[in-house]
Amino acid sequence: MTGMRNTAAAAALALVAVSLGGCFSLFPKAEPSLLYRLDANPPAAATAPSPAKGIDVIRARIEFNRAAATDRILTVTGGQAAYIAGSRWVSPAPVLFEEALERAFANSPTAPRLTQLGGASGARAVLRLTVDNFETRYDNGPETIPSAYVRVRAELLDNRTRALLGYRVFEGRANASDNRVSAIVQAYDAATTQALSALADWTGATVTGAGTA
Repeated sequence: MTGMRNTAAAAALALVAVSLGGCFSLFPKAEPSLLYRLDANPPAAATAPSPAKGIDVIRARIEFNRAAATDRILTVTGGQAAYIAGSRWVSPAPVLFEEALERAFANSPTAPRLTQLGGASGARAVLRLTVDNFETRYDNGPETIPSAYVRVRAELLDNRTRALLGYRVFEGRANASDNRVSAIVQAYDAATTQALSALADWTGATVTGAGTA
C-alpha cells in the first residue's frame, strides 16, 4: 500500500483543539509535507467475478461525521478532539472516502456496480452510508503511537419498494508504526481498506440473496 502521499512544503506540526473540553497539544514528528491523499486501494482479486457484477446499486449521498468532514486530519484523545496543524488532506475527507469506496467496489470480484442517483433506472438497490468515525485515536495518551479508526453504518434498500434488504456496521482500525504524520496516514489507508473491502463484499452477497441483514 503506497500510503497517503505528500504534495507540499515542510512545516512544524502541532495540534489545535476543536471541541470536547479544552485545548491541548500533540506533536507528531515534523515531516516535509503538508497535503496527503487517501490511497486505500485493495488489489483486484484474481477470481472470476460473481453474479453481483451484473447488478447496479445506487450510492446515495454519504453522511459524514461533521468534525471529520473537512480537509483537516482529525485526532481524538480521550474527551478531546483536535486537528493536526500544518498537515491536511489534499481534498475534504468525504471526497477521499467516496473515491476509496468506488475503488473498493471496482476491485472486488463479488461487489455490484455502484452508480450515482439517476444513473441506472434498473438498479436493484440503494446503498446508504453513514461515516460515524474517520479519525486518529490516541487511546493511551498524546505522546503515544496512535491508530486510525473508521466506522461506517450501511443500509441497503430495495430500489423499488424501499424495503430494507440489510443493515450492518463496518469498522477498520490500524495502528500507526510511529507518531509521525506519514505513518498516521498510512494507518488511514489500512483502516479504510479494511472497512470498505468488507462493505463491498457484503453488498454483493446481500443483493444476490447470499447475505444476511
